Amino acid sequence: MNLPARITIREVGARDGLQSEAPLDVDDRLELLDALLIAGVTHLEVAAFVSPAAVPAMAGAADVVAGLGAPEGVVRAALVPNVRGAELALAAGIDELTVTISASATYNQRNVRMSIDESLAAIAAICVLAGPVPVDAVISCAFGSPYEGDSLPADVALLAERLRASGASAVTLADTTGMATPRRIDDVLLRTGTHVGLHLHDTRGTGLLNLYAGLQAGVVRFDTSVGGLGGSPFAAGAAGNVATEEAVALCDDLGVHTGIGIEAIIEAALLVERLVGHQVPSRVAHAGPRSRRAGA
Repeated sequence: MNLPARITIREVGARDGLQSEAPLDVDDRLELLDALLIAGVTHLEVAAFVSPAAVPAMAGAADVVAGLGAPEGVVRAALVPNVRGAELALAAGIDELTVTISASATYNQRNVRMSIDESLAAIAAICVLAGPVPVDAVISCAFGSPYEGDSLPADVALLAERLRASGASAVTLADTTGMATPRRIDDVLLRTGTHVGLHLHDTRGTGLLNLYAGLQAGVVRFDTSVGGLGGSPFAAGAAGNVATEEAVALCDDLGVHTGIGIEAIIEAALLVERLVGHQVPSRVAHAGPRSRRAGA
């Protein structure tokens, strides 16, 4: 198998994983982030600088960043919806900004209340404001939309090019509603190239399969969420992200280095399960890795 020797996992549980949950207080979110650091995670999406009225679970973003501090060797990312959010995130000392735009015009309107062209202009302004701070532009519905159906690979590639021309330092392709399949992953990557990240959801049970397809194609950046939490509030029926512990368990077996300890990340998944008050969808969190012996 021609797989990458190592990959980077950006752990998005503290943002994407919690955004649709009942709000947790800052101390609980910091406890989760500490558990992720203990597991070896070095790239974290820690918060979203959005209106608390719109996303109550993300209130106190600056307090989360301040409480976490700046651990050595760790990249702390934050989602920002607009220039004001970027100003707040940069003032808090964040290391990376993530912004979103959709390949689906309808989803873009529902998510950020802008056309695609308006979103491109807003992202360009954020990139200017960010200066040397990297901006990762996440293209939602990159593999399909519940409103328009399949996204055309050529359109996704063109949008990625326009984002880079607008100043984005990286582009991540998001399967927001879980419409991707390995065939669709391959089709889009053939047009965009593999110098992108993948942000995959498990709505139709294909999340890990699509991650494996990305690995085979040569992608080395993936977003995952502890416990498999997550999902878009603007797309009915959208399930959570690929679980970090399931991605790590798969990569461990394949010999792909993630730097994340499987038992420690499972502990983090069980912690988030207690914090949110319901069972997380991750199967590895409950069954353990295949290497775990009976009675362990």
